[in-house]
Amino acid sequence: MTESITAAMLVIGDEILSGRTQDTNLNYIAKFLGALGIDMREARVVPDVEKEIVDAVNALRARYTYVFTTGGIGPTHDDITADAIARAFGVGIDYHPEALALLAARYQPGEFNEMRKRMARIPDGASLIRNSASTAPGFQIGNVFVMAGVPMVMRAMMEDVAPRLKRGTVVTTATVSARIGEGRIAGPLAKIQAEYANVVIGSYPFYTPDGYGVQLVVRGRDAASVEAAAGAIEAAIAAEGASAERIFS
Repeated sequence: MTESITAAMLVIGDEILSGRTQDTNLNYIAKFLGALGIDMREARVVPDVEKEIVDAVNALRARYTYVFTTGGIGPTHDDITADAIARAFGVGIDYHPEALALLAARYQPGEFNEMRKRMARIPDGASLIRNSASTAPGFQIGNVFVMAGVPMVMRAMMEDVAPRLKRGTVVTTATVSARIGEGRIAGPLAKIQAEYANVVIGSYPFYTPDGYGVQLVVRGRDAASVEAAAGAIEAAIAAEGASAERIFS
C-alpha cells in the first residue's frame, strides 16, 4: 500500500482572526503540496498567544507527516512564533549566526537594530528556510516548517522547502457538471460512491443568473477508478434526463 503523506497548516495571527487580513496562504500551500502527492488534512488558526501556538503545534506534529506554520516571525513585539516553537520542542532559542549574517548584509550600517535582529532568533537544532524574496529566513525543526505570513515571502520559502519533502502519489481529479438539482442525483451518487470506495466523490451545487446545477468532483489516486466513477456519474445524470459536461482545469 502506498504510504499516505499528510500535512496540516497552522495560521498564526490576531489579524487573521479579527478579519483585518484575509489568509490566502492555505489555498496556495494546499495546491503546492497536492502537486507533490501530499494531502492537506487539517488547518487551524490561532491568535498571537504562546500557549495556543504551543498546544496546536504539538497536537498537529504528532498527527501528520508535516506541519506548516505561517505568521509571527517578524521583528515586532507580537512576533512570538519562534519562541513558541522552541517551547513546543522543549529547546532553547538564540541568534543563529548564519541568519544574523544574512540579515546584516541586507541593511545599511546602523539600520540593523535590536528589533530587526529578532528575526535571526532560531530554536536550537533548527535548520534555516531560505527566503529569496526578503532575506529573513524561516526555519525547520523536526517535521515543522515555520514560514512568514506575507504571501510573497511564504511562496519563496516554499521553493526552499520543496526538496525536503517526501513525495506521494498525486491525486487524479475528474469534474462532471450538470444542470440538475443535486437532490435528484443524490441517490445514484451514494450508490456510485459505495461501488467505488477507493475514490472520494464531492457534490457542489452552484447558482447562476441563468439557472442552477451541480458539479460532481471525483478524486482518487487510481486514475482508472476515478475515470470509471466519473463515467458512472455521467450515466446517472443521463438517466435523469439531463446532460453532463466534463470540466477540465
